Order: sequence, then structure tokens, then C-alpha cells
Amino acid sequence: QDVCLFVLNSSEEEAKFGARRLARSLQKLGFQVIFTDFKVVNVLAVCNMPFEVRLPEFTKNNRPHASYEPELHPAVCYRIKTLRATLQIFSTGSITVTGPNVKAVATAVEQIYPYVFESRKEIL
Repeated sequence: QDVCLFVLNSSEEEAKFGARRLARSLQKLGFQVIFTDFKVVNVLAVCNMPFEVRLPEFTKNNRPHASYEPELHPAVCYRIKTLRATLQIFSTGSITVTGPNVKAVATAVEQIYPYVFESRKEIL
């Protein structure tokens, strides 16, 4: 059993359609391909906040969910176990979210926004 990875899709349906098209193309080239058991196992999204974030303050206010080791990585790692989502929050306001599906990723961003907003950098 082999596995294919599809990136840069805007929805789970688009990923399935692309996988089906690839299977059909491989069949036309003579390969024995069967399209079965399609499932999305991970979704990655990136969003940008309209402000910068004070990472030490954010981490201090959100322990134990948040961890920040600036010597190892420039972002705060924030885990939401109930959603099985992980967020990487950068000082620029950029947030990278990974989760099991699109709904979990969208919910994670909605949940984190108030906490990030609380630790935003004030504009001079």
C-alpha cells in the first residue's frame, strides 16, 4: 500500500479531486492504481494577525499550553489538545496551525485570537 501527499489545496474536497485525477493519470500510463481509503490526516494553514505579538508575555499568560524556547525556535508552540491542533505563533503576528481537519484548524484560530490580541505590541 502506497501513500500520496497533496499540498496547496484550499479544501478537503479539492485534495480528494486532485488525488482522483492523479490515480486516473497513472492508470492511463499503465500502472495498476486503485483509488480507495482517501482520508485527510493533517491540515496546515497560515494566517497573519494585523499586529505583532510579545511572545514572552503571551507564554507567561498561557502556560501550560504555551511553550517558548527562543534559543531553539523563534515561535511559541501552543497546543490545544481537545482539537488536536498545534499553533506556532511568531512575533510578527504570523501563525502556523496544524490539525487533523479544516474545522479543527479554523476553530483553533478562533480560540487563540483573544489570547494573542491580549499580548499584542502597541503601535508607537
